[in-house]
Order: sequence, then structure tokens, then C-alpha cells
Amino acid sequence: MNFTLYKKILDRIIDLILGVASVFIIIYMIRYLADVGRLIFDDVSTDNFELFIQEITAFFMLFEFVVMLIRYIQEGHHIPIRYLVLISMTAILRQLLVVHDNGLQTLLLAASIILLAAVLTMFTPGSRFSFHGQTKKPDEVNSGDPKP
Repeated sequence: MNFTLYKKILDRIIDLILGVASVFIIIYMIRYLADVGRLIFDDVSTDNFELFIQEITAFFMLFEFVVMLIRYIQEGHHIPIRYLVLISMTAILRQLLVVHDNGLQTLLLAASIILLAAVLTMFTPGSRFSFHGQTKKPDEVNSGDPKP
């Protein structure tokens, strides 16, 4: 059985489906931009401002989905963990900008950003706390131990 042929076919099908999904997302992005343009010229009120912020937030979420889909295809059908952590931090920051009337929720969002920053530090090459370069082959684990 030739599994590489099946893998190539499945990769092409996945790329096609993701391409169609990207087109739909871009159409929604254009719709959100039109809504934002309309809201800019409306009267300034609290309701319009909240709707404006929601439209901008939705637009950037869709933008990140498109960028993530492109990155997924460029990286050979996987997304690096650092990229997912950065997207999560951005989404939480955006949520923090929109919802800031609840003190406990603001505190939890800030704590989650700090936690994700710590995780990002661990996945950064060259960091003091990095996981990179710490893996050893099974025969190297006990090579420094004296034999009894």
C-alpha cells in the first residue's frame, strides 16, 4: 500500500477545504469592514461605540483565523505551539479591552496573560527556562553515572 499517495491526496483535499473556508472568512471580514465604516459616520452614542468595538474585535478575530490558516499550510500542516500561545494572548488582550467592568474577570484575564507569557518564555529558544536542547537520547541519560 502506498500511504504517501493517500497522504498527498488528503493534504490537497484539506488545502482545498481550508482555501474555501478562507474565502468565506474574507467575505465576512469585508462585511465587518463595511459595518465599521457605516458606524464611523453614525452619531456618537454609548450603544454605537460598543457596537463599533464589537465589530472591530470580530474583524480582528477573523483576520487571525485567516493568518492561522495560511500559517498552517505554510508549516506543512501543523501550527507551532508558540504561535497558538501568541494568538491566545492576543485574544485575551482583546477581551480585556472589551470587558473591563468586572474586577474579578479583569484580574483572571490578567493572570491568564501572565501565565501565557510564562509558557511563551519556556518555548523561546535561548531562554534560561527553555525546553529546547534538554532532550537526551536514552543511551546518554546514564552515561555520566558511575557503574556499580
